[in-house]
Amino acid sequence: MKQLRIAAVLLLLLATRSVVAVDTTKEFRVWATSCSHVPADIRRGRESLGKAIRQSEGLEAGAPSFDWDIMIDAGDLSANQTPPGDQDGQELIRQYRTMTKHRREQIYNVPGNHDAPYYDHGPGSWFRKWGDPLGENTQFSDVDPQHRPFPVTGTWERYRFQAGNILFLMLADRNDAPTPVGRGHSTEANKGGYPPGAVTRDTFNWWKQQVLENQDKIIITMHHHVLRDTTVGSGRGEGTPRYHGSTGGDEGSSYLYYIIEKDDPEDFRYTKDAYVFEGFLDSFHQEHGRGSIDLWIGGHTHVKGPDDDFGGKTITETRWGVHFLQVAALTQHHAGSHPLSRVLTFTDGSESLIADVYLHEATYKNNPVGWYTPASKTLRLRHKFQQ
Repeated sequence: MKQLRIAAVLLLLLATRSVVAVDTTKEFRVWATSCSHVPADIRRGRESLGKAIRQSEGLEAGAPSFDWDIMIDAGDLSANQTPPGDQDGQELIRQYRTMTKHRREQIYNVPGNHDAPYYDHGPGSWFRKWGDPLGENTQFSDVDPQHRPFPVTGTWERYRFQAGNILFLMLADRNDAPTPVGRGHSTEANKGGYPPGAVTRDTFNWWKQQVLENQDKIIITMHHHVLRDTTVGSGRGEGTPRYHGSTGGDEGSSYLYYIIEKDDPEDFRYTKDAYVFEGFLDSFHQEHGRGSIDLWIGGHTHVKGPDDDFGGKTITETRWGVHFLQVAALTQHHAGSHPLSRVLTFTDGSESLIADVYLHEATYKNNPVGWYTPASKTLRLRHKFQQ
């Protein structure tokens, strides 16, 4: 009998040690968001960003909380059909200050098409002041670069940071350009979102170099737009009118469409439907038999719920060995949306990534606020995650 008791105690100790081992597995959680369109929702009394933050921190009744180490946001913080102003920026920061368990420096932003000024107001001027990835305008943005958990290098237009062996490449949409690429000059007083995506040739070349020089890392790219024919509604002409307006062209309204060859308003040159990112990803995949990066994360297209498959594409697709994730939108009232975001869980020593969907309102298929499990995906990475 005594031997049986000893054996039982030993089994209990082994079981306890096993549980502890499971519980202490290191995880890294990335909250991927886009399109909060803060002014549009606050006009109707809803805090699109503040509410989502409170839900994540367990401060909203009936909303399951979730942990996150960093937030990466794909832009469209503003919502106007003309360039945003300081009032929009002040409201943005007020909602960021909702955080009680996180710091502003844990949020890494890129601008969307609605965040752009007229080009004569200075490239990225509003976003540089309020989004401020480099922490150049701390008095406005609350971003102190000394408090970044993962330091940023680069420019407001293209920057990188590394968490463990994950390299994040963050690319700005360049809607602050002459028409039809961007919003034009202030004297033209153009209205509209000019939805087709744009980057400069210099940004593409920088991105390509980063990718080629860091093949030993997990690589995540974020831009406001996805690439052509990847996720929901991202084919030629699929964005308008279902998701986007027509300013700047119907054909490429839902994907990264323009390459700015010469960023000089006096001698402005661009290539439409450039397909340079897609071409690189395709050729690398054909040559090496694997993807050149792990994830491309975008927003912009406010999907009609996490099951939206317009154009025969869903919010999670794999092409050229790369996983494409659509994460829009946090807004409920700009162009209509079922507010959602995605939480990406990386586990130390694992090649698998779990990409979950969180619904921020109970407006979709009678699903309560919280996780929408039918859209959860497990994705294979090119390397094991290492913190």
